[in-house]
Amino acid sequence: MVTIKTAAEIDILRQGGHKLALILRTLEKAVKPGVDTAYLEKLTEDLIIKAGGRPAFKGYDMGDGIFFPSALCASINNEVVHGPAVPARVLKSGDIIDLDIGMQWPREGGLYTDTCLTVGVGKISQEAKKLIKVTRESLVVGIKAVKAGNTLNDIGQAIEGYIDQFGYGVVRDLVGHGVGYQAHEDPNVFNYAIGANSRENLTLKEGMVIAIEPMVNLGSWEVKTAKNGYTVITADNSLSAHFEHSVVVTKNGCEILTK
Repeated sequence: MVTIKTAAEIDILRQGGHKLALILRTLEKAVKPGVDTAYLEKLTEDLIIKAGGRPAFKGYDMGDGIFFPSALCASINNEVVHGPAVPARVLKSGDIIDLDIGMQWPREGGLYTDTCLTVGVGKISQEAKKLIKVTRESLVVGIKAVKAGNTLNDIGQAIEGYIDQFGYGVVRDLVGHGVGYQAHEDPNVFNYAIGANSRENLTLKEGMVIAIEPMVNLGSWEVKTAKNGYTVITADNSLSAHFEHSVVVTKNGCEILTK
């Protein structure tokens, strides 16, 4: 069920989202060759607790009796999403890493926001730089399509249309989502066109809170699941980038909550 958040709830999400954005920027600055993901995980947990929140992802039920092991999703190179931060993996120059975090704020009875970015480690290739830049820009394009009266297809069409001109693959097996009362809620928020007549093509309404998160592969859009049973990786072993903001739909556009 798609929910509409109240003004008071949106204010809580705004406060929590701002705190989460500051945490993400601190994590981004901590990324460098030789740093391991366990260090980034501890930093994530410490900062979330200090902010008065609770990690949204640690212990998250992935199905089949699997629970996500870390507060930080640290997806490296060909990992699209759900890369675990523990056990530790050492970052090396040339890697790219997606830092994906969610938080319930305040800790008790609070509301959820979700955000991520992809960053290079040390000196990265020109093709990796371009992939990161284009994926970041596709999120901006998707956000510009958000306003009351527009549809989910408007968002997906905008993102896919932007990405297609570069020949990259827009992941289709994974999508954005509603957020607020839970870490993941209805509706699905597509990064590709689903068609104006699709049953899933909902009209956006004021007070809806959604997480828009294009996932873009250097090669094919196709993905598969890694041996651990939950990390999603590119089917052709190509690099993948991922950016995300939680936004609230307004009459004339939207407000980015995770900024």
